[in-house]
Amino acid sequence: MSALSIYAGPVAFKRLQQEGIHPDQFKVLLGASGGPKWFVLYGLDRVLFGDFLQRKSGPLNTLGSSAGAWRLCCLATADPLRAIDELARRYSGQTYTETPTVEEVTTKMRDMLQDVLGPDGAGRVINNDRVKTHIVADRCKGFGGSHTRALQTVFLGMSALANAVSRKTLSWFFQRTLFTNAVQESPWRGIADIDTALVALTEANLLDALIASGSIPFVLEGVRDIVGAKPGLYWDGGITDYHFDLPFCAPTDLVLYPHFSPRVIPGWFDKKLWWRKPHTAHFDNVVLLVPSHDFVSALPNRKIPDRSDFVNYTEAERLEIWDTVLRESGRLGEEFQQLVDSGAGLDNMRLLDRF
Repeated sequence: MSALSIYAGPVAFKRLQQEGIHPDQFKVLLGASGGPKWFVLYGLDRVLFGDFLQRKSGPLNTLGSSAGAWRLCCLATADPLRAIDELARRYSGQTYTETPTVEEVTTKMRDMLQDVLGPDGAGRVINNDRVKTHIVADRCKGFGGSHTRALQTVFLGMSALANAVSRKTLSWFFQRTLFTNAVQESPWRGIADIDTALVALTEANLLDALIASGSIPFVLEGVRDIVGAKPGLYWDGGITDYHFDLPFCAPTDLVLYPHFSPRVIPGWFDKKLWWRKPHTAHFDNVVLLVPSHDFVSALPNRKIPDRSDFVNYTEAERLEIWDTVLRESGRLGEEFQQLVDSGAGLDNMRLLDRF
């Protein structure tokens, strides 16, 4: 039973058939929102961060939202394996009071990310010449920045309704903000699909940017007035970029996208919009690495972890299940290493030409 499935856009498909897979093919690495869904990719991340991408000769642009941003930030630290292991250990082991408050969840997440970065992590990320980090967070416009939960709820409802008509309407409500250590040379400088601003990462704002990127409304507090950015309330980057649907700006290079499934959902409000599909042209150069259907079927309860596990299982059950998934995820890493070393599994690659 194969654990890893490979999907590639037309350009990427042809290149991999001709060349096999090697790190210098890739210019961009993506990390999607998804919270605990990430655990199924942990073993793959360890191989990518600890070996494969370490052998890349040129710079790599990373683009992540929410948990995806947290993962990819680990790659830019001095010891990526230590960081990703710490993120997996701390995130999968999170426990809360019976009825946790937004403040409790936010504090635990902030402490976790601080430990993942380590004492000199912020400086390492910001000054990394090889890994060009981009963290997505969304600044609320208008009354969305209110301190009143009722007004915030109305704001989210209005933005969801408008988004059902067109994703472009998200610009009425949010400004996608890319916190990056590569403002001047960023491939997404000038992007215009949705109102977007680029903000320089600093030691003073990195942790806030990471928290904001994962601040699901009413689950985490969100972050106000991030240093160096436009004043306002910043929420989860997945609102605009849940799984991404934007130009990846790698015309002659490839985009590596470890993901939870072949399904790509552009924004957070699109999860139940069956008609909302990403633009296939954006994925011409993308290589999508996902856990296979057979692999997922063999996981506890035949599913990838998600936030509903907090409700559906006892704390002890949840911790055991998440630990099992982390251990089993090593199979994805092993198969990817075999793919790189010998090409094994490349003949099973599927063409990603529609969603």
